[in-house]
Amino acid sequence: MTNPSKLAALASVAALCLACTTAGAQIRIGQTSGFTGPVATSVAEINIGAKLYLDHVNATGGIGGQQIELVSMDDKNQPALTLENATKLVADPKVVALFLDRGTPHTQAILPLLAESHIVLLAPSTGAMALHTPVNPWVFNVRATYQAETERLTRHLGMTRLDRVALCYVDDSFGNDALQGALKVFKEANVKPLVQEAIDKAKPDYGTCVQKIIANKQLGAVFIGTPVSVATGVKALRAAGSSVTVATLSNNAASGFIKELGPQATGVIVSQVFPSERSLATPMIAEASKLAAEKNIKQLTPAMIEGFAASKVLVIALKKASADGKTPVTRAAIKKALETFNQVDIGGGLGGAGVTYSPTDHSGLEYVDLSYIGPDGTFRR
Repeated sequence: MTNPSKLAALASVAALCLACTTAGAQIRIGQTSGFTGPVATSVAEINIGAKLYLDHVNATGGIGGQQIELVSMDDKNQPALTLENATKLVADPKVVALFLDRGTPHTQAILPLLAESHIVLLAPSTGAMALHTPVNPWVFNVRATYQAETERLTRHLGMTRLDRVALCYVDDSFGNDALQGALKVFKEANVKPLVQEAIDKAKPDYGTCVQKIIANKQLGAVFIGTPVSVATGVKALRAAGSSVTVATLSNNAASGFIKELGPQATGVIVSQVFPSERSLATPMIAEASKLAAEKNIKQLTPAMIEGFAASKVLVIALKKASADGKTPVTRAAIKKALETFNQVDIGGGLGGAGVTYSPTDHSGLEYVDLSYIGPDGTFRR
C-alpha cells in the first residue's frame, strides 16, 4: 500500500503549489482543477501521476532542451471558477495548451473559450459523451466515456437479474450523461429499472434511494457521483442494514475514495479506464512504478495512472509539434500534431491499441475494466 504520510505530503504539495514552475521553463501548459473541494483527493493523485512523467522528461532534457511548465489553478470544483481560471490561463500567450481539468460541467463551461482562443484542451478528467460526440475540434480525450463504464457495470451487476439493479446518480450533466450507459442495457433487455433516483449534487442525501433499494429487494446498485457523494451513499446503505453490491465509476478510482469509505470500502466495485497499477508486465505501469519508487511512492493508484498516461500523450504531442526539438511550440502546432496520432503507443499494453486522433475522431482510448476494493484497502482486478 501507499505510505500514507508520503502520499499526504505529495498531495499537499500538489494542492498548495498551484503554480508549480520549472526553472527556465519554455513550454507552458495550463490547468484548472478542483485541488480543494469534493474531488480534491482524486485530483491530487492525478497530478502526482502527471508530474511523475513531466518531471522525468524535464530531468532528461525536456523537449529538445525546452522545459515543460505545468501552471495549475484551483477551481474548487466550481464550474464558474473553472471558466475564470481558464480565461486567465489562455490570456497568457505562453500557455500553449490546457490540460487535465476535472469535471463534466466544468469542461462544458470552457468549451466556448477554447474555440475563441484556438487552444487545445488535452485529457479532460471526465468521460462525458458530449466531449466525444459530436467531435469538438479543440478537445482531445484520452480516457474512455462514462457511458461505456456504466454500461459495463450494469451488465456485470445484472448478470443474475437486471431488474434487481438500482441506479442512483448525481443530478447534473455528469450524472445524467453517465446514466445513459446504464439505461442502454435496460432498454436492450426491455426492462425498466425499479430504482432510478436522482441525488442532489450540493447536499447528497441518499435516504430515499436507500429506502427504495431495500423495498424493491435490489441485489446491486450503480452509484454515480463524486467520491464524497458516493461514500455518503454507501455508508447510508450499510447503516440501513443492506449488503447490496455497490458499483461506481472511475472518477472514484483513487485512494482518497477508499479512505472516505472507511470500513465500508471492502467489496465496492469500481470501473477502471487504464490498466492495473499493479500490472508490471505493462510497459507504462513498469515505467510509472520505477519513477514512483525514485520518489518513495510505494504504491501507485488508478488516478495516478490517469495523470501519467495523460502526460505521456502530452509529451508525444509536444515532440511532434516541435519537429526538430528547437522550434517553438505553438497552439496551432499542438492541435495539428495531435490530429496526426495513429495508434500511438503509450505503453498501455492494450492489445496493440494505441491512441488515435483525426479531425473527425478525438476519443482516444476505449479501454474499460472492472476492479473491486479488497480488504487491504487497494483496488484489485
